[in-house]
Amino acid sequence: MADQKTEKPSKAERDPETGLLQGADGKSRCWWHNGLEDYERYHDTEWGWPVDEDRRLFEKICLEGFQSGLSWLTILRKREAFRKAFANFEFEKVARFTEKDVERCLQDAGIVRHRKKIESTINNANRALELKAEFGSLAAYFWSHEPKAENRPERIDFETARTLGKTDESTALSKDLKKRGWSFVGPTTVYAFMQSMGMVNDHLEGCICRDKIDRARADFKRPVIKS
Repeated sequence: MADQKTEKPSKAERDPETGLLQGADGKSRCWWHNGLEDYERYHDTEWGWPVDEDRRLFEKICLEGFQSGLSWLTILRKREAFRKAFANFEFEKVARFTEKDVERCLQDAGIVRHRKKIESTINNANRALELKAEFGSLAAYFWSHEPKAENRPERIDFETARTLGKTDESTALSKDLKKRGWSFVGPTTVYAFMQSMGMVNDHLEGCICRDKIDRARADFKRPVIKS
């Protein structure tokens, strides 16, 4: 998982060769959820499943920006507070935030109180409006940057997964977003976004989710850029 920092370990132990961790239910999963109940649920039900909902895409790329320097679990456990602070990440509303809203967020102990990241979320909401106007939806824009199958590793084993901090595709998407005025969207942040939103399937070989995600991606109807 890109830019993933380890939280306090549980009693679960990762297989040093496969990177798989066996849960209390006897099923094997990617190591990074570390046996923590809420993180395991996120691994099973969210991470890697393809998403075409603009609100969720905007939320995720903003929260990945907030994660910078922290662990995703820290952000995940604050997600509801973030949603409350940022109008459920409905970017049409966030784009209208003022300095008063910035100060309100800075006083909110439930979120990460980082002025530049808060201001970035408001800025990115305005940039999201521009993308929607140009491409028809955020989904159409982001999915147009989906990596081609021939550019992906043949197998996502433990050794390979640990090298996937960023890719040529995430670097290209990062550059394009920055050119369009987005902030806190570096190549590593963008790749973590691509992983979580199902633009790639980085569940390990042998993980209970890998084949499910492959099938979901095969059935997924990619959004089309509106002319």
